[in-house]
Order: sequence, then C-alpha cells, then structure tokens
Amino acid sequence: MTAHRNYDAPPLNLAVLLSGSGRTLDNLLERIAAQKLYAKVNLVISSREDVRGVVLAQKAGLRTIVSSPKGRDRSAWSCDIFNLCRDAGANIVVLAGFLHLLEIPSEFESRVLNIHPSLLPAFGGKGLWGMHVHRAVIESGARVSGCTVHLVDHQYDHGPILYQKVVAVLDDDTPESLAARVFAVECEALPKVLQVAALCGIESLLKTKSVIGSTTDSSQEF
Repeated sequence: MTAHRNYDAPPLNLAVLLSGSGRTLDNLLERIAAQKLYAKVNLVISSREDVRGVVLAQKAGLRTIVSSPKGRDRSAWSCDIFNLCRDAGANIVVLAGFLHLLEIPSEFESRVLNIHPSLLPAFGGKGLWGMHVHRAVIESGARVSGCTVHLVDHQYDHGPILYQKVVAVLDDDTPESLAARVFAVECEALPKVLQVAALCGIESLLKTKSVIGSTTDSSQEF
C-alpha cells in the first residue's frame, strides 16, 4: 500500500514488527491510504501467531511472517529478523508494539524506530509496556504523560529521542482512559517522524535535534 504523490524520491519501504493488536500498523496504513505518509509497508513480522495484528496484515494483503523468539538464541533470532527486513528492501524498521529486545546489525543502526507510550526516559524499560506503563504513571502521581518516538539501540526503550507529544494526566484517569489519549497522540507522532524521513531522506533521522527536534509541547508541529 503506497501513497501516490509526485515526490522525486521513492517512498519509504517499511518493515513493521509487532506482537499484538496491530493498532499502530492500522494507523500507518490509514495514513498511507490517505496520502498523508509517503511510504509503503513491504513486510510485517509478528512475534506471535495468535494476535489481531497478523490478521490485519494478511487482510491488507501484506507479506506477513510469524517469527517467535521462544527457544531461540537472541543473536540468531535477530539475524533472521533483519535478514527478512533486508530481503524485503526495508529502509526503516518500525517497532509497533513489538515486545522483544533485538540485536541490531550495523547496517540498520539509526534505521529502527520505536513508539513508546510514555515520555521517555520516564516509565520505560523491560516490563513497562501497554497498560503497565499507564498504571505506573497514574500510581506515581505524574501530572503529564505522552508518547516518544526514538531510534532503537540495544537496550529497552533507549536510544536518541526524535519526537515527543504530551497529554495531561487527569484526576479521574484510569489506565484505560489515559491509554486512549496517549494512543491518539501516538497516531500523530509516528507518522510525522516517518514523513520527515520520507521527504528529507532517511539520513535526516541522524540529525534528530536539527531536523525533527524533541518537544514536549503538544502544540508544536514539524
């Protein structure tokens, strides 16, 4: 699925990695179809077979592969994952609710992005995903939360921050109500970062501060 616009450069080729419902993949496909994101999804890899994300990808006609890490050496499994991404011609690998740590080969450094449902470095790390994050935010008494798009390195929820969007934490928030508002800004943040890469070149992601910037001002746009 590709956005059809008259750009000089070809669209971004994305590989999307997921472990669950595929909501982020769904959002990317909607943005591409609406010509708001100049990209195409060449490959979807799921770490689980029994998830909505697999069904969603297959219904969209996308090449979909299930690759479980169970019983696998992390290095060998990571190598298999990135071989698939390479064979698919992926320029950028998007971790879209992907719950596993990967060893990133040198050729994919600064080409792997993650979207995390908090304002990193707060509320990140192993075990802090999904509703666990929002529950921890509320229990901490924090007054703001949000999402973070960042380049991925060899640690959980670590690496250079590309973009952040803030939402307020309300007095009567539940983990579910906070999660809904955070996901709404996730749906804006990740496509914005990818569109910068599409229009300015993938190398622009290496210039995070000058090209994209990191902001916790929810009113700021690219």
